[in-house]
Amino acid sequence: MEPIKVLFICMGNICRSPTAEGVFNSVIADKGTADQFVVDSAGTHAYHVGEPSDTRAQQTAKRRGVDLSKIRARKVNTNDFEHFDHVLAMDADNYHLLLAASPEQYHHKIALFLDYASNSSGQDVPDPYYGGANGFEHVFDLVEDASQGFYQTVMKTR
Repeated sequence: MEPIKVLFICMGNICRSPTAEGVFNSVIADKGTADQFVVDSAGTHAYHVGEPSDTRAQQTAKRRGVDLSKIRARKVNTNDFEHFDHVLAMDADNYHLLLAASPEQYHHKIALFLDYASNSSGQDVPDPYYGGANGFEHVFDLVEDASQGFYQTVMKTR
């Protein structure tokens, strides 16, 4: 069986999307299904290509048992739309940028990540970059919730 290929997207790929990559990798490892997935993250902008995740994101994740230290920022590219089965945007702005950047035949793969959350009334994972540590905690909470929901949804089709 082919692995399910998942790509998490935010603007710079140093806060939200690497957190989602790390958390989702933790979810699938805990459930014993890591071999059934390929997980990555990227940004719609090239501001931080090659850089590690924001230290505040790494610290928040580490306190919760998730390691982001090996993740390096990259920019989404046109091959990603063909390669990945699910391209999950952290917010509406990046969702629309992904639709504009991708061939129409791949639009069905692009979704808002929080559409899978059970405890969120919004569609956007807020960007914590210009805020304090509490913003990173909130992002982690949202990402954990959406990761569980996404996992359950995807595994129903397996």
